[in-house]
Amino acid sequence: MCVCTFQRPALLRRLLDGVAAQEADGFTFDVVVVDNDRERSSEVVVGDFATTRSVAITYDCEPEQNISLARNRAIRNATGNLVALIDDDECPVGTWLRDLHRVLVGGGDASGVLGPVVPELPPGAPTWLRRAGFLHRDRHPTGTVINARDARTGNLLLHRSIFTEHQQWFNPAFGRMGGEDSDFFARQFRSGARYLWCDEAEVFELLPPERWTASYHVKRMLVSGTISGQRMRTGKGGSTRLVIRNLALLLACLVAMAPALLLLPKHLWVRVFQKLAYCGGVVTAFCGLPLIKGRA
Repeated sequence: MCVCTFQRPALLRRLLDGVAAQEADGFTFDVVVVDNDRERSSEVVVGDFATTRSVAITYDCEPEQNISLARNRAIRNATGNLVALIDDDECPVGTWLRDLHRVLVGGGDASGVLGPVVPELPPGAPTWLRRAGFLHRDRHPTGTVINARDARTGNLLLHRSIFTEHQQWFNPAFGRMGGEDSDFFARQFRSGARYLWCDEAEVFELLPPERWTASYHVKRMLVSGTISGQRMRTGKGGSTRLVIRNLALLLACLVAMAPALLLLPKHLWVRVFQKLAYCGGVVTAFCGLPLIKGRA
């Protein structure tokens, strides 16, 4: 099981407690934690876990702040036939790993299995954010073959054999801005890989106060659009027709929606600005003028 972390010792401790409570049925597992903080801020948490829990754990540090480098280092440290990936701000249900394993073992030639990431808003979170539908991702019946839209690395179990040697599994070019998981899965699906869904394997993602602002969620969509536009520009995803469509949507939103924005509830106008940000990111990146270069 691979976990990458950056300056979140309290959340990492919460995750590791959830990992220690996993119901392993017919398999064993260990944990690899890669700290992407050169100050090694999570080393003490991992050390405490190692001395108080029966689950084997390995600590390593990737000093260059780049999530792709951290993910690649974690995978290099992994020794099992299967590799699970989970984020440091998530916490799994007790049967999480068992359910992923069950579906993957019974999934024939499937390369991996993904499960739902459920947003968890603590008390005090703003009402508009609770009403915002963009926090809730699509879910599917267990066994569904999924596409690139639902693929991500926050809740994933896959065969170790897909990580062939001498390969950049996660591209460091995306390691600061984000999108390394989208790039990974785009290459996976182009190669014919097949991924399944396990709806019982839930993990809960805690949304801290820094994610309670409209600007955070709009910027995430700008990043997503920028990544899509860059892929279209290099011929690795989409087409010129998609760029034109996004340009048309951008202009339509600006002309038709701008006068009415002040009349909409906050959770709705945030959705409009998200669409504007995504379309703007696509168009500007495709033209070679990306609006954002750092990770959101």
